[in-house]
Amino acid sequence: MNAPWTPGRGAALREPFNAYVCDDAAVEVIRAVAVELGWSPEKVNKGGLRNAVQSLSVSASPSILFVDLSESGDPLNDINALAEVCEPGTVVIAAGQVNDVRLYRDLVASGIQDYLLKPFSPDQLRDAFAQAQAVFNAPKHLDPAAERPHLMTAVIGARGGVGSSTIATSLAWLFGEKSGRSTAMLDLDVHFGTGALALDLEPGRGLTDAIENPSRIDGLFIERAMVKANEKLSILSAEAPLNQAMLTDGSAFFQLQEEMRSAFECTVIDLPRSMLVQHPHLLHEAHAAVVVTELTLAAARDVIRILSWLKSNAPQARVMVVANRVPASGASEVSRKDFETSIERKVDLVIPLDQKVAAQAAKLGKPIAEAGKGSKLSTSLLDLSNRLLSCVEDGGDEAEAAKGKSLLGKLGDLKGLMPKKAAKA
Repeated sequence: MNAPWTPGRGAALREPFNAYVCDDAAVEVIRAVAVELGWSPEKVNKGGLRNAVQSLSVSASPSILFVDLSESGDPLNDINALAEVCEPGTVVIAAGQVNDVRLYRDLVASGIQDYLLKPFSPDQLRDAFAQAQAVFNAPKHLDPAAERPHLMTAVIGARGGVGSSTIATSLAWLFGEKSGRSTAMLDLDVHFGTGALALDLEPGRGLTDAIENPSRIDGLFIERAMVKANEKLSILSAEAPLNQAMLTDGSAFFQLQEEMRSAFECTVIDLPRSMLVQHPHLLHEAHAAVVVTELTLAAARDVIRILSWLKSNAPQARVMVVANRVPASGASEVSRKDFETSIERKVDLVIPLDQKVAAQAAKLGKPIAEAGKGSKLSTSLLDLSNRLLSCVEDGGDEAEAAKGKSLLGKLGDLKGLMPKKAAKA
């Protein structure tokens, strides 16, 4: 029941709702709310979970299923039996008389949407049904036959305040809006993340729930927990209380990446630089790493260290150094030429400073790439997104191909650069 499904396949043939309830009082409450929602009250059946298993073993599953566990001696085993006869994509709401937090967590981890304690009120029931209906508006899994190669991009700020989160949000929006790719944005700054704020969204509890209960993470969890910014972009972020220490070994982040890879065509990770040390595995599957910097001496030092780390820990990733908020006058602390000499490589892209567009984006609650359409700032971000997409669409650039050359091939390249007499010798 918590397995991924492809929207449109048989969805129109499903009943929208079905319920199997043990007592008359609950039957009456559910029927009244069902009528409010436009569902047939005849779909509320007498009999609990076992009756549901018997009925669904010989009939199609509804979109939303309500089951009563009051007469169940072993709710977890019975829910597993229900999962065997439920079709993928069915959202299950359970109710029972056992008030046990551990049971609730186990049931949710097994794939149900919610667990209501009896007796429940009509308002509680309406809220549960509203959340269940929201699942069908959440990002759906892709049809494998139409799936394009997945692109996972990590955006890392060389220092705080360089605008890496701003760039990450704009990249995620561009992947969806301009490239038509379903995109997930994962903001891993659990206490101070600005991904949802930049899109004028409430972050929800999805990310904190994932960190606290990694065993819950599956396809259905992703659909429930992620907040939709538009049809192509969804975000998972948090604003955890400052007195709440989010301790994790990183397994939750890894599982989130795995599920997002299955459900979306692009993943953008807004990755605080401190997490490079704490959770190096986060970049093991990344196709690209964007190192965002400013043209200062301190930033040059930190870029050098991050580039060295990436070379050792994410050798498969295409690394791009992006200088952000560069004044048009060129009045930076360090010139671009001196900066490139310090880090011993070219800056891949310079994004100009445009305070007017940045202020407009903040007022509108939109990413800069959207608020500043037509500006040099927006054009630079679009260029960056296209370069990143080339990592998977064109099989990478020539530099990436050169990485795979044999020693003899590299010697051949060097020979071609030698004077002819030296080559003959």
